[in-house]
Amino acid sequence: MNLLHAIFLGLIQGLTEFLPVSSSGHLAIAQHFLPGFDQPGVLFDVMLHLGTMLAVILYFRREVENLLTSPFRQGEDARLYRRLLTLLLAGSVPTAIIGLTFKDFFESLFENIPLVAVMLLVTGTLLFISEKFRRGRRKEGELNLVDALLVGTVQGCAIIPGISRSGSTIAALLLRGVDGETAARFSFLLALPAVFGAALLSLRHLQDIPAGEIPLYLAGTGVAFAAGMLSIHCLLAVIRRRRLFAFAVYCWLAGTVVFAITF
Repeated sequence: MNLLHAIFLGLIQGLTEFLPVSSSGHLAIAQHFLPGFDQPGVLFDVMLHLGTMLAVILYFRREVENLLTSPFRQGEDARLYRRLLTLLLAGSVPTAIIGLTFKDFFESLFENIPLVAVMLLVTGTLLFISEKFRRGRRKEGELNLVDALLVGTVQGCAIIPGISRSGSTIAALLLRGVDGETAARFSFLLALPAVFGAALLSLRHLQDIPAGEIPLYLAGTGVAFAAGMLSIHCLLAVIRRRRLFAFAVYCWLAGTVVFAITF
């Protein structure tokens, strides 16, 4: 891996992590076609996800601060954030169970590019269905345990490359009658424990990184962070304007082209 690879992949991760087109699928495809690219395990991918996780923390810093301090505060606002924190923790349980149980299996799928292409088609279909049949305007205070467990399960399954984590979790909440911006915020916040856990599991690969490549990993992470800030803003605007269908078409086209090239 060289600096150009690191910057290019960081840009892909940052732009596609929050836009509902599957960052893992795009990374798998890009890495497949990059000559000479290699990484120990999926550590570089996890580092890129850490970059976008930092973007979520900064972009939603007020919500994150309120969530973390809610157990130590009183009042109606603190009560609402404690409830939201409980739902986020509950939603993280099925994600953790699925991720830990099928970790090796999911990692092996990153080499199966035709499957990644098919999963992009699935992502496009999920986006189309959610946009066409979205209903209701439930806000954070109206989210419930069923919402959290369902979205946590969907997020766990979205480890499959080509299934968009943000797209599938937002789609699930839209179909549950949740307001678009609320669905997006809950999806982004729910990703934080999952990415942090994946980062901890990948620490064992740190010793396998040549010392000279550490700056490349950091460069990719920095680019992913900057691009992630931009893509969060863009997705929230798209959600407000109810234009997920455009991303469905993109996923269908990308999946079809990649499948035709690699199958």
